[in-house]
Amino acid sequence: MGSNVVMYGSAIIAVLIVIYMLIKKMDIKITLFLMGIILILVATAMGNDIAVKGFESTGSIWLDPLQVIVTQFKQTFAAAGFIILLLGGYTAYMSSIGANEVTVSALTKPISKIKSPYILVPIVFLLGNLLSLVIPSASNLAIILLATLYPILRKAGMSALSAAAVIATSATIVPTPLGSDNVAIAEELAKHALFANLTVTDYAFRYHAVVSIPTLIFIALVHYYWQKRMDKKASHLQADAEVNHESKEDIEIKGGKLFKTVYAILPIFPIILLLGTYAVKLTTGNAIELSVESATLVSLVLAILCELIRHKGDKSVLEKTESFFKGMGGAVPIVALLVAASVFVTGLKSIGLVDALQQSMQNIQGNGMDFVLPLILVAITALIVILSGSGTALIFAMVPLMVPLADAAGISPIAISVPMGLAGNLFRAVSPVAAVVLIVAGTVKTDPIAIVKRTSVPMIAGVIFMFVLSMVLFL
Repeated sequence: MGSNVVMYGSAIIAVLIVIYMLIKKMDIKITLFLMGIILILVATAMGNDIAVKGFESTGSIWLDPLQVIVTQFKQTFAAAGFIILLLGGYTAYMSSIGANEVTVSALTKPISKIKSPYILVPIVFLLGNLLSLVIPSASNLAIILLATLYPILRKAGMSALSAAAVIATSATIVPTPLGSDNVAIAEELAKHALFANLTVTDYAFRYHAVVSIPTLIFIALVHYYWQKRMDKKASHLQADAEVNHESKEDIEIKGGKLFKTVYAILPIFPIILLLGTYAVKLTTGNAIELSVESATLVSLVLAILCELIRHKGDKSVLEKTESFFKGMGGAVPIVALLVAASVFVTGLKSIGLVDALQQSMQNIQGNGMDFVLPLILVAITALIVILSGSGTALIFAMVPLMVPLADAAGISPIAISVPMGLAGNLFRAVSPVAAVVLIVAGTVKTDPIAIVKRTSVPMIAGVIFMFVLSMVLFL
């Protein structure tokens, strides 16, 4: 009895501290590390073993938690961490050679020819999500679209708030094997017997896409009707028409058609390679094993060759490759977050909480209540994301728990990973404290709540649609 009090008490305090830090937008990595260390020490004091497979003690209870961190770093860098570093480096290199700008220009230029503002709403929403393949940061993508696409939308007759809402929701749930959250989830799922050797490409295209693509189309339609309805409701207010955003003009891309074509493709070339091998596997049955790491490195070599040809072998081309390695360094915080989450979950496992949760989940098996666990986790995700504005921090923290909780509930881990991952990214645009919402609101000179009123219905409708579809497909 006493051990249960200690277990639940320490777990509740630790979780509340993590939630508080998320809401206060403090560095969540240090919090997770610290709470994980404290929980491991509590577990040791309770006489429990440290819940790390094959863990070898240092001989000192005070050093063992630090050894857990070392072990988790080694394991993460050897797997998902290395992929995330490579993707961070490749994205940085694409920015340094101007390829990202070419892609954005190529995709946004045709928009200027469409004059119907409401037809533009679903088109721009889907286009923005497509661009998130190239620019994964919701905030960075919003800044670029506000500078390049927002003036075009205003000239086409779209209201400031409709344009702002579409841009604020431009980076949500596009299925991509290059997403760091998808990499982490696939790595964890691969530990499950049913998903042994699962790659992030398989996860993105076989499981994520069958839910996310229909959901994106559904949200685009809801966006259309909701923005139209809100504009009609506000039509008596003329102030909206006075809101004006100065254009920085379209990014002028210098170069011929060959240059523009090749450089527009380079940022998404790893995805093209992965899709190509996946298509070959589906149509012919021949397994071509191309990992995300290999696809990224092939694309990098191709990009360097293109730069050498473009600049006629100038030595500055090789000097620019330094941006790739700096980009890898810039991705280290994401890897650190993964490790911090693993250490925190190790602490929860060590005090016995995860075993207790697993036992409680077993009670809902076979009672027609299989959807309860995913629903609870999505509800928790909604609460934390709306309060904190972070769409991925909670996902990374929960990744190590997805498989054991799913096993205990007798459901597929996919029925947890897909709804939680998608809900986190969708609810971000509903949070008035999310960076992307604040950036858009500041640029169009309006209150964040006004933006949230425009984004909430499409995003919440999308979450409901996504959850129902996930339960139908994966339970």
